[in-house]
Amino acid sequence: MKSLWCEQAWLEPGDIAAGVRAEVDCDGVVRTVSRGAEPEPDDLRLNGVVFPAAANAHSHAFHRVLRGRTHAGTGTFWTWRNAMYQAAGTLTPELYEELATAVYTEMVTAGWTSVAEFHYVHHGPDGTEYGKPRTGPPENAAPTHAIPTQAAPTHAAPTHDDGPHAMELALARAAVAAGIRLTLLDTCYLSAGFGAPVLPEQARFTDGGADAWLSRWHSLHTAITGSFDASQVSVGAALHSVRAVDEPALAYIAQHLPADVPLHIHLSEQPAENRDCLEATGTTPTGLLARHDLLSERLTVVHATHLTAQDMNLLGQARVTVAMCPTTEADLADGIGPARALQDAGAVVSLGTDQHAVVDPWLEMRALEHGERLASGGRGRFSPAELVRAAASGGARAQGRPAAGLAPGQVCDLVALDPATARTAGSSPAQLVLTATAQDVTAVVVGGEVVARNGRHVRLGCPGTLLAAAITRMDEAAPTTKAATGKALS
Repeated sequence: MKSLWCEQAWLEPGDIAAGVRAEVDCDGVVRTVSRGAEPEPDDLRLNGVVFPAAANAHSHAFHRVLRGRTHAGTGTFWTWRNAMYQAAGTLTPELYEELATAVYTEMVTAGWTSVAEFHYVHHGPDGTEYGKPRTGPPENAAPTHAIPTQAAPTHAAPTHDDGPHAMELALARAAVAAGIRLTLLDTCYLSAGFGAPVLPEQARFTDGGADAWLSRWHSLHTAITGSFDASQVSVGAALHSVRAVDEPALAYIAQHLPADVPLHIHLSEQPAENRDCLEATGTTPTGLLARHDLLSERLTVVHATHLTAQDMNLLGQARVTVAMCPTTEADLADGIGPARALQDAGAVVSLGTDQHAVVDPWLEMRALEHGERLASGGRGRFSPAELVRAAASGGARAQGRPAAGLAPGQVCDLVALDPATARTAGSSPAQLVLTATAQDVTAVVVGGEVVARNGRHVRLGCPGTLLAAAITRMDEAAPTTKAATGKALS
């Protein structure tokens, strides 16, 4: 049994108590909590104000290489997507493990202690399954570099001997190295649009059919559960979007995917998706999911930006989770999603960093509220307590994980904020979520153990150093993948 003491701590909505002491079992689960307590000699001491850690409901780790590189001209989501394809074409298992380790380290130091990774880069650039003879140009064989840290992670170096799950195992090892809990959402991706075959740059995303994807999913599930503790790495599932998974495939997956698996899908991110879906199926993307009984509490819909009133009613009645990604949606000019209306209809709101234009739960919470204010003309659309709930328990629900916090039975994943910085000084403790940023995080705790302090990972050091090295390696590798992708990363 471990114990910790918090100078101040968020115990429930609006209730911030002083002198909170908790006992935590060997599984990292809170067993007892007392308030008004004095610290004991062996306690882990957390100063400042302690909150439940954030749970990231939506991530594409490799998108992080695009931050600060797609703003030189005008464009839309669809033009941004071309740069994303270039980055995807550059990845190897070795490069992805290094990059994802850096991205997950950035997340942890900011206060995210778990992440749902929406993963679709399954195969080699020409679509050949890892572990099988390649049919096209050889994949970039970039040299493997040790991650530059004060203490190197203990996971084994990645190799293509990992077989068909080389990319997925690379992500799992990256999460273990960074100390973040990973829900790996293995994604079905079958077409470039309604009735359209995949494009060359999408070849590595697809398994060719729903049955082939589901077969590989079961194999991956077996591989992960046999190698990793489920509290650290678990396997969920995702359908990329209704434009990338046709109606017969939706029906097949609805019938054959195990019912207890978290399931995610990009939904109505763009008006063009809605228009094309109506033309092809006679209904909206939400209506299509309802047609095949895919709306349920295990489903998380990502973005849900452009919805009809009927869509919102269907999603609310089914009690789905909605992963809002407000900083990404702003960066890509996607629009402002109806988060308040969805929550009022019965859906559960969660938050994700998606393409990682920002990796900061406090800024994500603030962007959710500010988007609502801009759209409605009113303030206080989400209370501070609702924002904390979206970031913490909403994200955990999307991952199929227990909520974090300081209550018996919750996992002891916590983040401590300094209430006396240039940003936070004078703030009511309960309103720090609207003034703090990741710069104000003094400690991050996962399972009762400190993994980061003052912006540095306790084992891996500075996330900026890791990111710079990984992105440089990606840039160096990009020209050698030109034959496979048709373009080099720029």
